Amino acid sequence: MEKNQKIAVTIAGNDSDGSAGMPADLHSFYARGVYGMGLMTAAVAGNTKGIFAQQIIPLDFIQKQFDVLNDDFKINATKTGMLANKEIIDCVADNLEKYDMGKIVLDPVIITKHGATLLDDDAYQTFLDRLLPLADVITPNFYEQQKLTGLKLNNKEEIHAGAKKLQEMGAKNVLMKGRHDSDNQTEVTDILLTEDGAFHEFTKPFFKTDRVNGTGDTLSAVIAAELAKGKSVIDAIKIGKDFTYAAISHPIDVGSKWGPINHLAAQEENR
Repeated sequence: MEKNQKIAVTIAGNDSDGSAGMPADLHSFYARGVYGMGLMTAAVAGNTKGIFAQQIIPLDFIQKQFDVLNDDFKINATKTGMLANKEIIDCVADNLEKYDMGKIVLDPVIITKHGATLLDDDAYQTFLDRLLPLADVITPNFYEQQKLTGLKLNNKEEIHAGAKKLQEMGAKNVLMKGRHDSDNQTEVTDILLTEDGAFHEFTKPFFKTDRVNGTGDTLSAVIAAELAKGKSVIDAIKIGKDFTYAAISHPIDVGSKWGPINHLAAQEENR
C-alpha cells in the first residue's frame, strides 16, 4: 500500500466533454501522481463547439461535499475553478477558513481567455473580499489581470506593478500568465511574484493551435499537485509550465472544433 498518498481537491464545475474544469483538473492530478478529488459547484453540457446548458449545484449539497471530504481525508492542496455566484463563493470561503485543506491555488474564473465576463459585480466583489486573501498562489489570465488590477499591462513594468497590487490585496504568490493571442508572437512568458518580493520568469515557445480547452485549469491544477507533494512555489510553477506546454504542443484529435489539450502526451514527457 502506498504510504502517505498526497491528495488534492478541485472545487470546480464539471465539463461534460472532459476538456476543462473538473475533468482537466483530475487528469492533471493523476498525471502528476497525486490522488485527485472533485468538489462540484456546477455542471455544464458542452462539447468542442460550445456550452449549451449549465446547472448550478445547490448550496446544501456543496456544503455536504466539504463536510464529508474533510471528515475522512487529509487534503494537501486545493484548487478552485468555476464558482458561479456570490453564494457559492461565500460557501467556499467559509469552508476554506473552517477546514485545513492544504495549499490553496486560486484560478480566478472571472473572464475567459477570449475576454467574456463570467461573474456578476456582486460575486466579483465577494471574490475579492473573501477568496483572494486566502490564496497561496493566484493564476489569472491576461484579461483577469486587467480586471483585478485596473491596469492595461502593456509592458513588463505594468505587469510587475499589477502583481504587486494583487499581493497587496492578499494573495501570497502571484502568477501573471502571459498573453497568447497574437499570431506574430514566438513565445509566451509568465511572470511570478513570490511572497518574498522577488520576480521570476517562465518562458515557453508559442504553439499555435485550436486545441486549447483546459489550458488554464491544467496549469493551476499541476501547480496544486506539486504543492501537495511539498514542492516550492517556483518548482511547482516550472513543472506546471513544462507539463502544460507539452499538453498543448502535442495536439490530440478529439472533437470537431476547440478541442482539449493532451494530458496523455504531457504525462509521458514529464515523468
